[in-house]
Amino acid sequence: MEFLNTIDWSFWAPLVSIFILICLSGFFSGSETALTAVSKARMLVLEKEGNKRAKIVNVLMDRKDKLIGALLLGNNLVNILASSIATVFFINLVGEAGVVYATLVMTIIVLIFAEVLPKTYALTHSDKVALAIAPIIKCVVSVFAPVTFLISKIVNIALKIVGGQQDDVNMSDMAVQELRGAIDLAHDNDDITDKESSEKRAMLRSILDLVDVDVEDVMTHRSNVVALDVNSPIEKIVDDVLDSPYTRIPVWKDDKDNIIGIIHAKILLRELRHVGGTVEKLSIDSILLEPWFVPETTTLFDQLQAFRERKEHFAIVVDEYGVFQGIVTLEDVLEEIVGEIDDEQDLETTGIHIQEDGSYLVEGTLTVRDLNRELDWDLPDEDYTTIAGLIIYESKMVPEVGQSFLFYGYRFQIMNRERNQITSLKITAPEPIED
Repeated sequence: MEFLNTIDWSFWAPLVSIFILICLSGFFSGSETALTAVSKARMLVLEKEGNKRAKIVNVLMDRKDKLIGALLLGNNLVNILASSIATVFFINLVGEAGVVYATLVMTIIVLIFAEVLPKTYALTHSDKVALAIAPIIKCVVSVFAPVTFLISKIVNIALKIVGGQQDDVNMSDMAVQELRGAIDLAHDNDDITDKESSEKRAMLRSILDLVDVDVEDVMTHRSNVVALDVNSPIEKIVDDVLDSPYTRIPVWKDDKDNIIGIIHAKILLRELRHVGGTVEKLSIDSILLEPWFVPETTTLFDQLQAFRERKEHFAIVVDEYGVFQGIVTLEDVLEEIVGEIDDEQDLETTGIHIQEDGSYLVEGTLTVRDLNRELDWDLPDEDYTTIAGLIIYESKMVPEVGQSFLFYGYRFQIMNRERNQITSLKITAPEPIED
C-alpha cells in the first residue's frame, strides 16, 4: 500500500490509459482485417463440422454493414480518446508545445501499434484470429447496434443526396468471379508441372463456363454429321451402320433437314438376330428411335441436366426456324469439362500441329475454346465458334490463301481454303514479355 501511495498517479494514470486505449485500438483494427479477410468457404465447412465460433463468424459476415460500423466506431472512439489524453498530458508536461509532441508521438504509436502491427498479424492469420475474437465482436456489435443503425441511416441519406447509392449486386455473379480468381491464383502458386496445372485450371474453368456456353458451340456441325437416307436399300443402310464408327446415326427422309429418327447399332444387331440374319426381313420403321430435338441456344449446363433426366446421350440440334444444324452428345458436353476424350474409334482430333519455327498449323474447324484450352491462350469466342469464324468475323471478309491478319496480338496466315471455307491456317503467338 505504501508503494501505491508513493506513485505519482497524476503522471502515470494518463500513460496507463493511453496504453490501454492503444491496445483496444489495435484489437479493433486487427478484428476488422481478420473478419474481412477470413475465408468464407472455410468458415462454412467449420460450421458444418460443429464449430460454434465459425457459426458466429458467418453470422457477423452476413451482417457486414453492422460489423464494419461497430468496429470503426469503436476504433475511432479509442483513438480520439487516446489522442485527447495524450494532448492534455504533454501540455501539462511541456506547455503549449505539447500539442506538437502529442501529435507526433500519437501518430507514430497509433500507426505502428494500433494499425500496421495488428492488421499485418490479422491478415496472415485471418482464420485463427477471426475464430478467437468472434464472441467478443458479437457483443461489441450488439452494444453499438443503436448507434451504427443511426449512422447507417445518415450515410444512406447522404449517398442518396449526392447520387452515390449502391447499385444492386448479383451475389451469384460475384461468387463465380471469386471462384475464377481463386482458380487462377491456385494455378499461379501451384508447384506441380505446368501442363498438369494448366489442365486442372482448364477443367475447373470449364465447369463454371457450362452456363455460358451454348450447344451450338460444341455440337458436330451438319456438314460433318453422318446421316442415312431412309429410302436407301436396306442392305446399304445395314452396311453403312456397321461400317460407321458411331453407335447412333440420324436418319432423314426426302430432305437432309428432315430428320425422322435415329438408328442405334445395338438395336439393329438385335433386330438382325431376331430375323435370323436375313437383312431383307428388316423393317426400318421398327428400329428407328424417335429423335430428340433441342435448340442451338441451350446452355451446356441445361443440356447436361436434360441428358440426365431423359437418360439419353444423343440429341438433334435445330435453329430458331427448326432447321437441322448438327448433333450434340453427352460426350461433347463432358469433353468441355475434361478435354478431348479419344476412344478406339477416334482419330487424332486436336487439329493443332506445332511447326519448327514455333508457330502452329491449325484446322479452320477447330473451336476457339479448344485452342485456348490446349495452348492456354485467351482468344475471345463470344461472337463465333471456330478459328475460321474468328478470321471471317474480324476481317469482315472471306480471305484468300496467303493473306495474313493480326488480331489480339496473334498473327493468322491463311494456308488452305476450299470454296469459301478456311480449312487450315498458321497462327503465330506473340512473343512473351520478359521481366
